Amino acid sequence: MVDRLVNSELNTRRIASVENCFGSSGVPLAIPGRVLVGEGVLTKMCRKRPKSRQFFLFNDILVYGNIVIGKKKYNKQHIMPLEEVSLDSIPDNQQYRNGWYIRTTTKSFVVYAATSTEKQEWMAHINKCVEDLLRKSGKKPPGNHAAVWVPDAEASVCMHCKKTQFTFVQRRHHCRNCGAVVCAACSTKKFLLPQQTGKALRVCDACYDRLRHAPDSDGTVEQRASKLNISGAADSSNDDDTDEDLPGSTEAHDEPRFYGDNSMSMADEQTANSSAIAATTTATPATATPSAAAAAPASVNC
Repeated sequence: MVDRLVNSELNTRRIASVENCFGSSGVPLAIPGRVLVGEGVLTKMCRKRPKSRQFFLFNDILVYGNIVIGKKKYNKQHIMPLEEVSLDSIPDNQQYRNGWYIRTTTKSFVVYAATSTEKQEWMAHINKCVEDLLRKSGKKPPGNHAAVWVPDAEASVCMHCKKTQFTFVQRRHHCRNCGAVVCAACSTKKFLLPQQTGKALRVCDACYDRLRHAPDSDGTVEQRASKLNISGAADSSNDDDTDEDLPGSTEAHDEPRFYGDNSMSMADEQTANSSAIAATTTATPATATPSAAAAAPASVNC
């Protein structure tokens, strides 16, 4: 699907367009062999409420960001290496339809497409890119993934003690290991989760007790226990999930566009080419340093 696009001028323009739309808030994305496979808007289930996010699928990474001006400007860029990505479909219910999990070792969340067809297209293209990447690299998919956080609205009381009711004073806290919404009294400790970050993170008391007695490849129980921080933890997140969308960021839905498909007509290619050229010439050039091209993705959980 992507072979014929690797060294094409059209692919180069498309990637430049994405870089320019993120401007200085993103990192350079153009590296040898990288292809933009598809792009479109998905609804991301954030901590407080569902929000529209712009997604870009490359043959080696998945990029998404906040929509500032539709098709022109994005910020809060997040990069997820596809070799860590695993997808799981979510059955439809009365409230939400066409959803699936996107899981990695550092961050996991739920997204929803506008239609079942778009869901199938997104999942098929992402899975194909993941399979191709793992086959070429010889790597195996990771066995552990970060927990998907339970949205605030789904927990009016602590999911552990079942007693504390959340209010303006009684804040919600998320366990970084299991994703449950718990009260301060049920999440008084931190634990080092090396697959997510190099510092100790807030976990619920149940996960703390379970984790501290589980030896891992880094050492014995005693060695790992020495890495614990027993003091109370402040619940904070630098992710886009805690930010309100900017005015004007909501727009009419456009179908996602996948490049390199046999079904893509010449007219579609020409339209995409014109859009890429227009965005490249009108958007603000990116000012991030070239060394950031291979930077690791932001690993803050939502």
